[in-house]
Amino acid sequence: MPREVIDAEGITWTCIQAFAGLGNDPEKMDAARVDGARNKVHIVCTPSGGAKSVRIELAADWETSLPDDDLLQAIRSQLAQESPASQVQS
Repeated sequence: MPREVIDAEGITWTCIQAFAGLGNDPEKMDAARVDGARNKVHIVCTPSGGAKSVRIELAADWETSLPDDDLLQAIRSQLAQESPASQVQS
């Protein structure tokens, strides 16, 4: 089930576990897990307005245990990593 959070700029982020629509087959559920991290899964968050989505890694129970502020911080951190200004120029 998607989870929505609203950031300080008023952007609504809709987050859902990657591959959530694949069903409950154990092999398909493993596709969402982060390699080498048994209790982490890939999450895709899409902002309102259709701008670029981000992919983050969170604890498997993120939907119920992760506070909104922490989810927004994970999104901001990923955006900062992907920003051209944060990449080193050679």
